Amino acid sequence: MSKILEIIIPVFNEGENIIKVLDHLKNNVRNKFIVFLCYDDDDDDLFSILEIIKKKDVDFKLLKNKYYGPCGAVKTGLLHSDNEVKIVYPVDDLINGRIIDEMVKKYEEGYDIVAPSRFMKGGSMKNCPIIKSILVRFASFTLFHLSSIPIEDASNGFRLFSRKLLQSVKIESKLGFAYSLELLVKAERMKLKITQIPSKWEERSKGM
Repeated sequence: MSKILEIIIPVFNEGENIIKVLDHLKNNVRNKFIVFLCYDDDDDDLFSILEIIKKKDVDFKLLKNKYYGPCGAVKTGLLHSDNEVKIVYPVDDLINGRIIDEMVKKYEEGYDIVAPSRFMKGGSMKNCPIIKSILVRFASFTLFHLSSIPIEDASNGFRLFSRKLLQSVKIESKLGFAYSLELLVKAERMKLKITQIPSKWEERSKGM
């Protein structure tokens, strides 16, 4: 890929998780990339580890949230530049860095959204509290079978988005990770190409 991949990571007092995820990405992503660390407040503990981050040999940039909450942090990253491809990545995910190059390959094949899926063949979801698991699976199952959206894990915030999509729509969501479903629906209405690949997920043990 000729352009630098942008990996957007919303953070809120994540501390040690940031260091771990940067190491994980560095060790697993072959495409050239820059990480956008999108934070809310100037007293975030991100700044207490800034010197450690600088020694990680990972290209990164700090972006202060222009809006509010995790949805606003992601929106800040998505709208920061006109680069060709952006991936929203969870700060606590130390498993799926290995599939980022595959996601980029799908983008190069012409897809505007590449959606990692925990529920398709080859995907998995481990150690999730039973109530949360039921709700997430039910919502995704319903959307997949009762709508035209070709994604089995519609609620997942981990996504690749193309510049073509981001320049064609306005992100209206303001809460949580609703941006992900919003962009999925709008891309489907615009008849843009959407695909999914298997991903793995485990309940986090530290942080928010």
